[in-house]
Amino acid sequence: MSAVAIVGAGYMGSAMAWPLADRGHEVRLVGTHLDEEIIASCKSSGWHPKLKRRLPGGVSPFSIAELERGLDGVDLIVQGVSSAGVAWAAETLGPRLDGHIPLLAITKGLAHDSGGSLQILPDHFDSLLPARARGRVPLAAVGGPCIAGELAGRRQTCVVFAGRDAALLERLAGMLHTDYYHIWTSTDLAGVEACAALKNAYVLGIGLATGMLEAVGGPDEAGACMFNLAAALFAEAAWEMARLVGLLGGDPALVPGLPGVGDMFVTAQGGRTLTIGALLGRGLGIEEALHELAGVTLESVDAIRVVNRALPRMEQDGRLREDELPLMRYLGEIVAGRAGRIPLEAFFGGQRSSEA
Repeated sequence: MSAVAIVGAGYMGSAMAWPLADRGHEVRLVGTHLDEEIIASCKSSGWHPKLKRRLPGGVSPFSIAELERGLDGVDLIVQGVSSAGVAWAAETLGPRLDGHIPLLAITKGLAHDSGGSLQILPDHFDSLLPARARGRVPLAAVGGPCIAGELAGRRQTCVVFAGRDAALLERLAGMLHTDYYHIWTSTDLAGVEACAALKNAYVLGIGLATGMLEAVGGPDEAGACMFNLAAALFAEAAWEMARLVGLLGGDPALVPGLPGVGDMFVTAQGGRTLTIGALLGRGLGIEEALHELAGVTLESVDAIRVVNRALPRMEQDGRLREDELPLMRYLGEIVAGRAGRIPLEAFFGGQRSSEA
């Protein structure tokens, strides 16, 4: 068996400890500077306060001050930081990466490259590494529908490991698959990563319907809800995701599968992404909604802002028309604090026919 370090002791990073431990690996859960309370609890009682479970046997917690010991001799690093922590991870882990230890990222999001174009996070992470490590670290990422609490509860889960080295992906899948954690592999890293980031952005949009229903007092006397609107938002999200995945160099055919609508479906079942969409749909402004969720990581808002900042460049390059992606543009207006009615008539390419 192998020694594996998980860097980042939040929900999903910590949840990865379960399949790793169940496969018999030595697991070291290394908290960042933001995880001190979590690690303290794990050390004193084995209790993870966010996942509300005891860590499985074979998992040892380490504070950030013990990073060197936590990484010593490991065969794999799982990067479990948020998108905002990618630069910190590159700076902190970079000097310790020798080009042989693979890194499996569970971080979801997008960034801008030096020219202002959209960039998937594994490539962004690589670009921030020290020169001697850049382009040499074996990188892979996890996509697909996975709620951390369900994974830690050993509920049936299907995911995709993506990267550019097929042999590495098979090796990583072999290290982590269990009878409840099922892993497919894809060498379309750009496509899987784009889906993982975009579904967060679009589920915020789907959540608008929930908030709009709350704003009118819930279902009417006959039980009418706003599922029709939520379904239209979901469908337009899938439509636009396919376009953006293609623009990022991925295969749009991924969108109907696990990395795309599969992940979007589970995210739309609840959680912080749907919640902020509901708050905005209820009529709160972006600053009010963010205040309501203070202290909660919101990859959705970051993704919306990153994508919308890159749209003008795509238009200038002739890769995108100004009338495309109406839902993403509307979400950009919302998080900028200015938005009117949802542009439903512009959905599905503006086609109003039986083929739309």
